[in-house]
Amino acid sequence: MTVRREHSPRGSGLLGGIPIEVVLVVLAAALVLSALVAVGLGPVSISPGEVTSIVGAHLAGRGAAGPFDFIVWDLRVPRVLQGVFVGAGLAVAGLLTQAMVRNPLGEPFILGLTSGAGVGAVLVLTTLGAGVAGLLTLPLAAFGGAVVTALVVFGFSRTAGRIQAGRMVMTGIAVGQLLAGVISFLLLRTKDVDAQQQILFWILGSLAGAQWPLTLTCAAVVLVLVIASAGGAGRLNLLVLGDDGAAALGLDAARARAVLLVVVALLTGTVVAVSGSIGFIGLIVPNLTRLLVGADHRHALPVTVLLGALVIVWSDTAARLVLAPTELPIGILTAAIGVPLFLVILRRSAAGTVGLS
Repeated sequence: MTVRREHSPRGSGLLGGIPIEVVLVVLAAALVLSALVAVGLGPVSISPGEVTSIVGAHLAGRGAAGPFDFIVWDLRVPRVLQGVFVGAGLAVAGLLTQAMVRNPLGEPFILGLTSGAGVGAVLVLTTLGAGVAGLLTLPLAAFGGAVVTALVVFGFSRTAGRIQAGRMVMTGIAVGQLLAGVISFLLLRTKDVDAQQQILFWILGSLAGAQWPLTLTCAAVVLVLVIASAGGAGRLNLLVLGDDGAAALGLDAARARAVLLVVVALLTGTVVAVSGSIGFIGLIVPNLTRLLVGADHRHALPVTVLLGALVIVWSDTAARLVLAPTELPIGILTAAIGVPLFLVILRRSAAGTVGLS
């Protein structure tokens, strides 16, 4: 009698022949190097060696280290570090959403969470004004908007006590469109020119307001949620099999979707709160990950984290440099990159070459 033994699926992507550990080490090294280079780029160029020396001095508790200390430690390091966690959070939120709705074209935007965060932030800007809204007021409002939207979507997605993926998508799209209209109404209604400019810049996404308190808060929340998601990566593999397939293997699909909705709402709310609305990362990066390492979420999730961080770090660097000294909203660049890739993924999806399992 032959006993069939369970084993981890072999990677089926373009990098399927390379051990996943090697892929992760290479991506992690690329991220560290990219961060060092990005911190050094700007109106004042600073070598990676000087950046390393300054960061090392602060981590060792020695304080200021050289004439570029303020530029590196107080301005650029928080911004690049925030970009790392914003990219990771957006990418993981997209991966979880696609597993939750069983569609490779899913991302938090289709659940209305991004629009919900936007309403919270815009409401503060139009009510209090750009000059009155404090450092934490805007992020808290955006975070609250995303959470409230998630609760609404959760409530309207339940049928006979169970959350249905199709109903969740339709509810999210409807709620998102309504909230987008609310944002437009608030923008047109305000007479504060400064608030209008900040709203437009915030809607398109930016890391220009990065400061250590917000950066560390974002990093802590994203790190905890990503680790928790990684612990349940095996369940994501079951969820994409459908309700019946998941139930046959012992997973309550409706309950799993409820948990995922909470995680995605927290990730989206946290990230959008500190960076504004940055599009296409949650859509493109998870699909690119599956093309590279296959659909096994135990492999795809850590790769998604690193790829998302890399994309945002370099997108933000380009946003700072392309029209220097003027800074572009990062959402313009991610849209310029994301739309062509989206069309490629859409074509592959129609041909059956992109999937979740």
